[in-house]
Amino acid sequence: MKKLGLVGGMGPESTIPYYHDIVYGVQKRVGKDYFPNLTIESVNVFDVLRLCGEQKYDELTDYLLQAINHLVQSGVDFAALSANTPHIVFDRLQELSPIPLISIVESTCKEAERRNLNKVGLLGTIFTMTEDFFKQPFSDRKIEIIVPSDDEMEYINHKISSELEHGIVRKETLESFIKIISRMQTEENIEAMILGCTELPLLLNDQVSPVPCLDTMQIHIQEIINEILNETAFH
Repeated sequence: MKKLGLVGGMGPESTIPYYHDIVYGVQKRVGKDYFPNLTIESVNVFDVLRLCGEQKYDELTDYLLQAINHLVQSGVDFAALSANTPHIVFDRLQELSPIPLISIVESTCKEAERRNLNKVGLLGTIFTMTEDFFKQPFSDRKIEIIVPSDDEMEYINHKISSELEHGIVRKETLESFIKIISRMQTEENIEAMILGCTELPLLLNDQVSPVPCLDTMQIHIQEIINEILNETAFH
């Protein structure tokens, strides 16, 4: 089996289910009392968001590459970033990384393709919703990405940073998110919604959302488990 290096802390609320679901997911697949060997390098999500906000992408790349290099020193075979937003520098990071990386964006795009989706909504931080790094792989596969209105995006971004990053889940926030998704379903004809922030599953899932959800974290976790078990190839 391969040893995973996970860049966590982006934020802690998503790093915890990444760890839990990966180790128990591998155990379930192996079918015996077994937990995989892995290493987590926890970084500061607020530094990541600040560097994104200041568009200091070279600094962000260096910051995340340092984390990956720390993981390499612990003997990992491959790595993954436990968040969507830092994938804004994923291509450059992959070029510089001494080990392979599994992309949450590519993993989600493959799942959308598997489901034969043509038009999907995207929720996430302001960077994920407005920049091209998440949309381009979908566009390349002829899948249309729809984002909320400017006011809605500002609201979503605020709620992610001020509530979900801190593990705060409020009923009124859920109701507002559902209203946004319902509008996009009615006006934009979206078929599904990408939960493009790994804290969004604290709030949204298939049971409460008006349309099916593509949970980027769970999709990513399954790809990671496959690679730990060496059952998939990097693309």
